[in-house]
Amino acid sequence: MTAPTPTPAKPRARIPKTVWDLIFTAAIPIAILSPNLLGEGIGVASLLGGGKDGNVRAFLLSAAIPIAYVAWDLMRHRTLSPVAMIGGAGAIASGALALGIAHWEVDGLPYAILDSARLYLTALLFALSTLTAVPLFRVLLDATTIGESDADRQATTTALRDPVVHRGLVGATLLFAVMELVQGVINSYVNYERVVAKFGTDDFNAQVAQVNAIMRVPGMVISLIGVWLAISLVQRAVKARYGADASLFEPAKLAERHRALQAGAAPVPSGEAQA
Repeated sequence: MTAPTPTPAKPRARIPKTVWDLIFTAAIPIAILSPNLLGEGIGVASLLGGGKDGNVRAFLLSAAIPIAYVAWDLMRHRTLSPVAMIGGAGAIASGALALGIAHWEVDGLPYAILDSARLYLTALLFALSTLTAVPLFRVLLDATTIGESDADRQATTTALRDPVVHRGLVGATLLFAVMELVQGVINSYVNYERVVAKFGTDDFNAQVAQVNAIMRVPGMVISLIGVWLAISLVQRAVKARYGADASLFEPAKLAERHRALQAGAAPVPSGEAQA
């Protein structure tokens, strides 16, 4: 009698990277700031000495965790892609701002503005990049082609260099900058309304944690809307240049259309292409 073939063990489901990102950039920092994490008024600040010193240490630790996570993630993947560099620079900027807030014991309106400074700086850099040959939104689009073949990446790069598409990229970069500015203003307003306690107190840390929790999802939504609108603007420019059925995410077709344009042929309308 033939022995039954053992059923292969199912591979363990991996936790998506997005979940890890949320854990180390949101959940853990918020927990560290909570003055009642362990119940009975015991939190991380209490374990770090309590009082003002413990609260300041907890505040700085909550800012250090995301920086350490981003640094570890960069070293683990050994990547220095433009997007990774932007993310790393943002984490470092946030850490530097936290040090400044702690050093000058900032609260009230100055804190509300400084807490959004990274968003304001991002908006400024994206806006200024429209005056250069490489608008920063193109950097984000270039990152989406990392997994493509060399030929497809070259096709996408060629399309993005086209003057008509470049103008779309400039508009998309400005639009993304505006959305980052909007997110910063909203974040500052919520901080100003809710973080009213004195820096270094239990209430201050608790209010900062509350705002971080409140703004996490809306902030992500605003950023995603900004990316979607910006990509739509670039797609519109691609269609205007290469035909109504052309797509930024179909590099092979873009390469074919580009060669046709170089040869002097007009873009093929979507109706004729389908025929």
